[in-house]
Amino acid sequence: MYGRDDVYTVRMFSSEEKTRAVAALLSWFDAHKRPLPWRSSYTPYEVWISEVMLQQTQMERGVQYFLRWMKRFPTLASVAEAPEEEILHYWEGLGYYRRARFLHQAAKTVMERFGRALPCAKEELASLPGLGEYTVAAILGIAYERDVVTVDANVERIFSRLFNIAEPVRKAPTATWIRRTAQELLPPGQARAYNQALMELGALVCGKAPRCPECPLLPWCEARKKGVEKSRPVLPERPKVIPVVSAHSILLWKRQILLLQRPLNGLWGGMWEFPGAMVAEKASPRETAVRSMAELGLRVEILAPLGQVRHSYTNHRLTAHFFRVEFASDFSEEQASALARRVPCRFLNWNEVGTLAMPAHHRRMADRYFSGKHRASAEQLSL
Repeated sequence: MYGRDDVYTVRMFSSEEKTRAVAALLSWFDAHKRPLPWRSSYTPYEVWISEVMLQQTQMERGVQYFLRWMKRFPTLASVAEAPEEEILHYWEGLGYYRRARFLHQAAKTVMERFGRALPCAKEELASLPGLGEYTVAAILGIAYERDVVTVDANVERIFSRLFNIAEPVRKAPTATWIRRTAQELLPPGQARAYNQALMELGALVCGKAPRCPECPLLPWCEARKKGVEKSRPVLPERPKVIPVVSAHSILLWKRQILLLQRPLNGLWGGMWEFPGAMVAEKASPRETAVRSMAELGLRVEILAPLGQVRHSYTNHRLTAHFFRVEFASDFSEEQASALARRVPCRFLNWNEVGTLAMPAHHRRMADRYFSGKHRASAEQLSL
């Protein structure tokens, strides 16, 4: 039947249709759910970590990081007790490093205030650093099985097709309408299965390229009936991509590599990188690499280019140039100590580079030349 909602004129489900649609969804999930590691026990800690990791991360990659994380940090207490540098190292490659810092801070807060276990009250969860509305809902609905709906991009996509919503799904009032409607369809006491079923359906069937014949909700899908399923959901205009270029020096001295620590506040805060700078308009990567070293009080000469690494973050597309450099004159231990007093830096043996957290483009260059499987490359750099 069709009716006037306070936002849209939509085809609304009757009570019988709601029951049948949700039953079909849950039956499909029971038959097709993937054996994801956090589904073995659904502990609040594991659900929390999985949800934070899977934001902006593909499932296969997220599972790999989750397993690696759990091997090192099997409990919330082990996260709280670890140094931040190690937390960042195990998060390296997932991006959005503020999430890792918030996770670390939240673990400490839980240990101090809630007796070593994630609280089960919405207000207490929301008081933890970095736990926004989505993460709180996921913990409550999936781990604690409260009647709370979890809405992610998969759920937005399903509802935009199911009800043929021709408005951007992430803007009010559409986002509010989807959340409310999803909540109305949630069967009491089955939040864990319902939330995961929707997310699983969006990931496996109702994806960007929908596989409608396989969908358990096909009989009720308005977008499919009208032949517009491929144009749903309506997304906002993408921000303009901004190209940026950087240049970096790989300096080797006494078989050691110079690394600088980024400021704690800002992009990639507290992580370690090869010294360098953004390339200004009309400047070249080569001269930028030499100039950035000079600003540290280091006179260097470029021996050879080591290639480029391309990396995307937010709406920026970065091309990072790397150069093998050496000191243009003698450099002493006293000068190294003076440098360390001026700026946060370290001279590390090449096989220790992997122990520090680095931005993705620096890690890729480090792995190219200094990881264990590339030792020959390191030797070629005259280590």
